Amino acid sequence: MINPEKAPEALNPPPAIMAPAGNRAAFLAALAAGADAVYCGLKDFSARMAAKNFNLEEMAALTRLAHERGTRVYITLNTLIKPDELASCAGLVDRLNRYVNPDGLILQDLAVAEIAREVGYNGELHLSTLANVTFPRALESIRDIPGTGFRRIVLPRELNVDEIKQMADACPDGLDLEVFVHGALCYAVSGRCYWSSYMGGKSGLRGRCVQPCRRLYTQQGRSGRYFSCQDLSIDVLVKVLLTIPKVSTWKIEGRKKGPHYVYYTVKAYQMLRDHFGDVRKRRDALDLLTWSLGRTGTHYHFLPQRPQNPVNPENQTGSGYLIGRVKGAAEGAYVDTREALLPGDVLRVGYEDEPWHSVIRVGASVPKKGRLYIKTGGRRKAAQNAPVFLTDRREKALMEMIDALSSALPKVTVPEPSSGYRPGMPTKPLKSRPPLDLRVGRRLERRTRRGAAGLWLSPEVLKGIPQQRFSDIWWWLPPVVWPDEEDLWQQVIDTVRDGGGRTFVLNAPWQTAFFRDAGSTALWAGPFCNIANPLAVRAVAAAGFKGCMVSPELGAGDYAALPRQSPIPLGIVLAGNWPLCISRIVPTSAASNQPVTSPRGEVAWIERYGQNTWIYPNWRLNLEGEKKALVQAGYRVFVTLDEPVPRHVQIKDRPGWWNWKVGLA
Repeated sequence: MINPEKAPEALNPPPAIMAPAGNRAAFLAALAAGADAVYCGLKDFSARMAAKNFNLEEMAALTRLAHERGTRVYITLNTLIKPDELASCAGLVDRLNRYVNPDGLILQDLAVAEIAREVGYNGELHLSTLANVTFPRALESIRDIPGTGFRRIVLPRELNVDEIKQMADACPDGLDLEVFVHGALCYAVSGRCYWSSYMGGKSGLRGRCVQPCRRLYTQQGRSGRYFSCQDLSIDVLVKVLLTIPKVSTWKIEGRKKGPHYVYYTVKAYQMLRDHFGDVRKRRDALDLLTWSLGRTGTHYHFLPQRPQNPVNPENQTGSGYLIGRVKGAAEGAYVDTREALLPGDVLRVGYEDEPWHSVIRVGASVPKKGRLYIKTGGRRKAAQNAPVFLTDRREKALMEMIDALSSALPKVTVPEPSSGYRPGMPTKPLKSRPPLDLRVGRRLERRTRRGAAGLWLSPEVLKGIPQQRFSDIWWWLPPVVWPDEEDLWQQVIDTVRDGGGRTFVLNAPWQTAFFRDAGSTALWAGPFCNIANPLAVRAVAAAGFKGCMVSPELGAGDYAALPRQSPIPLGIVLAGNWPLCISRIVPTSAASNQPVTSPRGEVAWIERYGQNTWIYPNWRLNLEGEKKALVQAGYRVFVTLDEPVPRHVQIKDRPGWWNWKVGLA
């Protein structure tokens, strides 16, 4: 176990500090702070679509200025790509390559790696934390995927420092690691969440999450923000990362934040990296982080001997610095400020999820303990005792630095697309095969149903199954395997294979690491691999998969398009209990197996399997009425997921279309 009290020997070169930028001012603030690298998104295919983001001309000018100052630029193309978006995505990557010249692309969809290779992009490819690389053996598996050439893996925030060390020890030559040190935490593992999509059609894997986890939930008469996380803040503990050579980059989350946050966090982590032995510098860095205007910070799992639960319903998890609470009548509401306010400061009255919350800008200076009258305008009235947060600040000195850099931006013109670039697509049609119904559960049913049986694999589930059944079962691996579990999973998988098990459904592409000698074993990419387009299907086929369960988030048109261009058989989750999310956070305030209700009356329940928390809605996915059309489209395997429903939870009879009718946003 790494000792955080022991002074580390600094790496040479030291880790790069990578800053977020969701708008031009934030990008220039990162340059002003001296960030080693900046990551940002474009108007399309970015996992932070709520940020302002950049067009190609802005990106080209900012990248040129950054390169002149020795700062690297990485573009996030880290959403799922739908079948009808492949051409536009390919055209965008082609134009990025020609006119912007970023140092690297950050992606989760393997189709983007295929596209980058086809257009001749020669920068680095980084695999996003959304790609779910959670255990050491996965790194070798990633390196072996033909034609991808990944240079860096962005690790999930859920790993502790010992697990990061294990990942680094297993990291092959030519690959390095990036670690988040600061910023927002998602309740779901690595942000791979279906909550927003299932509840309202806004996919987190497409950058459109509406953060239902931040809402106030009720269970057994008690209300709390049971799923709303504090911000990750490794702060002074980052010194132990200096002992891990393969960790090349410290990443700061926050592409929806303003320039103040970016400047303060970059400066803080520079101090902690470059002056970790200086007590005064450490104190100054902590002051900067306090004033960076994020949420309350937590070390989360970083120290395995002292883990912190990032969910505390008793604490506020609104973003920003709490400066006071609303007093006075609605028409004369005011706040007595705990800190001085500057002209241009941005305040939020209330929490982000409260429909009446409002954002106001300070017009004139207010001294510490001074009074600011709140004029929200319209019908939104500030509630008595509502919290008031300082969410962004415009200090004169910082704005002058940003203005100076802005005036140095070169004029860049990016030509309109001159041709309709089209990626190469699989064209050979598959032979028609009879459909197969596959029912997947946590235990093997005694009575026989039509079709095949599937089981979620675990050490416990094997105990009651006769070995002669092993060859008939489709064995499903969990979506997440943690570093301290991989030896156990290897042992369990080997036991099943030695007993005659032939078909496995892997719910992360990198789980092929457990099947280095697959032989006659049939590997299927599971639905948690989030495969959404023909190029991604082709990529998993090249990695050795014999079939693929497509992403359950797609709409009817997307489903219809996929089989026509698939090189391997496809399956689909037709019905059953699909989780809203899977988390490593142990729920301490909300009880398992009891209904928990959102402000909108949506009901869910919590289950624990191994180290993971699964959250399920109380209504089922149900596309059974569309099965005939899906058979005609070319799907072969039709999956029903059965989950034991707690006796206190009532399954609601409501349509289970998910995005079938509305399409994936």
